Amino acid sequence: MGFGAHPARSCADQGGLSRSRPPLQASPPSPVQAARPGHGPDGRGDKVAARAGDTPSLRRRRASRERAAAMLRVLVVGAGLTGSLCAALLRKAIAGPLYLALWDRAGDAGGRMITAKSPHNPRCTADLGAQYITCTPHYAKKHREFYEELLAHGILEPLTSPIEGMKVQEGDSNFVAPQGISSIVKHYLKKSGAEIFFKQCVTQINLRNNKWEVSKETGAPEQFDLVVLTTPAPQILELQGDIVNFISELQRQQLASVSYSSRYALGLFYEAGMKIDVPWAGQYISSNPCIRFISVDNKKRNIESSEFGPSLVIHTTVPFGVTHLERSEEDVQELISQQLEAILPGLPQPVATKCQKWRYSQVTNSAANCPGQMTLHLHPSLVCGGDGFTHSNFDGCIASALSVMEALKNHI
Repeated sequence: MGFGAHPARSCADQGGLSRSRPPLQASPPSPVQAARPGHGPDGRGDKVAARAGDTPSLRRRRASRERAAAMLRVLVVGAGLTGSLCAALLRKAIAGPLYLALWDRAGDAGGRMITAKSPHNPRCTADLGAQYITCTPHYAKKHREFYEELLAHGILEPLTSPIEGMKVQEGDSNFVAPQGISSIVKHYLKKSGAEIFFKQCVTQINLRNNKWEVSKETGAPEQFDLVVLTTPAPQILELQGDIVNFISELQRQQLASVSYSSRYALGLFYEAGMKIDVPWAGQYISSNPCIRFISVDNKKRNIESSEFGPSLVIHTTVPFGVTHLERSEEDVQELISQQLEAILPGLPQPVATKCQKWRYSQVTNSAANCPGQMTLHLHPSLVCGGDGFTHSNFDGCIASALSVMEALKNHI
């Protein structure tokens, strides 16, 4: 029930991808400059040639403007796994000056790999999306460097806690994230060095003077040389502006064909010292019309402690999610709680709760005949990625990010 097995699962060396930009060329020295020490034609003076009447402050501002003009501006939309990995790979691939921004409409990083915190104790956390990662022998080899890096940093660990009802295939390996599933995304965001902006909902993308002018619900539009979209396919089709004309009829059909399951997740946070007395860390439920999976989340991740309480995560069935998709989260939480009482009677009262609607939970039908990405425009580049172009698990997101980089390698 995580990436590769749970109801809301989220979803090599990149050498050779580099960009060298020509260095700034200083203007030939004026007679005034040539007469001043340090400003002669031998190049031993300031990097930015001074002008008559310049002050140090003016020279610094002009140098800053020239550096900004020479800097490649890149925007990644979506702070889930695909977006964060794209940002990290772009940082590695682009050798020249780079401004890298990442925008997400949510209030925190993770996408469908989000980890919620108790408002009473931030160490009490709950994975509301992907629960664990399942790695097949094929991807253990193909994506080995990614798994090895995450394991070496302690971001992933083998899943050792019992999950009742989990389907185990021969050769598969299952992993959990001790610090919460969102720590994977945050690891890649840190590597990217991107400037991250949350609660930024993109509304329009227009072509202006060979740059992408990206508008959002609040704030002024900004211009970028390259844009990567990693949002769900329906949100790409909702964008307005010139992008509408750059999506071909075939691409529009491919995007429209991407379908998703829908469900809810409920996180329950308890006080320190409380016990959830069950013999498992997770359990698949097959006989309830509302609840599909329950996890004692801290137990699943082997982080039980006397300093913070346990957390419980409940994922609903898809039919329940679809039926109640437009109801208020308060109403849905009450319905889930009633069903939970029938399955686990006598649970202690939580000190906090978090109900999460997953309108786009898992990809049930990906875009046909897309090599892990969709290129909408080449010069300047506008590329779409995400599990909607591969398959809905951890390795699908990695495969898409690598495909995005392959599409961009001759344009960065």
